[in-house]
Amino acid sequence: MKAGEILRLLEKQCPLGAAEGWDNPGLLVGDPESEVKRVYVALDATDEVIDHAIEAKAELLLTHHPLIFGKISEVRADDFLGRRIMKLITHGMSIICMHTNFDVYGMADLAAKKISLQKYLPLEVTGEDEDKRPVGIGAIGELREELSLTEVADLVKRAFSLEQVKIFGDPFARIRRCAISPGSGKSMIDPAVEGGAQVLITGDIDHHSGIDAIARGLNIIDAGHYGLEHIFRPFMVEYLERNAAELTVTAEPFAEPFFYV
Repeated sequence: MKAGEILRLLEKQCPLGAAEGWDNPGLLVGDPESEVKRVYVALDATDEVIDHAIEAKAELLLTHHPLIFGKISEVRADDFLGRRIMKLITHGMSIICMHTNFDVYGMADLAAKKISLQKYLPLEVTGEDEDKRPVGIGAIGELREELSLTEVADLVKRAFSLEQVKIFGDPFARIRRCAISPGSGKSMIDPAVEGGAQVLITGDIDHHSGIDAIARGLNIIDAGHYGLEHIFRPFMVEYLERNAAELTVTAEPFAEPFFYV
């Protein structure tokens, strides 16, 4: 199967046109005509991930976060980004990234189902699907039953296989209306408040954003950027195995990029 064919297959799930204007998804390095037998799936194209993909003899690396975001004026081995690009090219490996287009057509729905969110809608509408239904970033709806904030945190830890999360708010607050937005969710605070959410489950919430959200009546569960978005990996493995059985697909093992001491 060719790299370009795999890109078109991925676009059936999450079309590139659904991505935010600032984003850079798609085939970022490689030849669309190159033959691919093995695909390696990860959240980020780190040096370690690229090495693991090479060890797996993959011809294609599929990540959620784009390897290239801004303008590149040079590709050099003494720069971390240039080094990664050169290593991919040297080993004949292409890279495809599915970022905010997957957030819209995949991540929001998957995350909502992980916590059994009921009657959910997009938290921030960014467009419409083929049936004219709203699509967008994150989801907002009702939990199956009213829970305390700490019980919601326990639910998140179980659903996303996490050891710990950070909470801004009253641990005994009763929660029913819930918003979830995997990734960096500071910009999702306003939509969550406007949607009447009692808690926002997201990542990368700084001190001031957290305490200001509490003042506006919104509790926050910060489960980390990787902590929520790692669900991209098994989803894409299953999707490719189901739709391109001729490919051998493996994924980077679960490993948060930090640790606490």
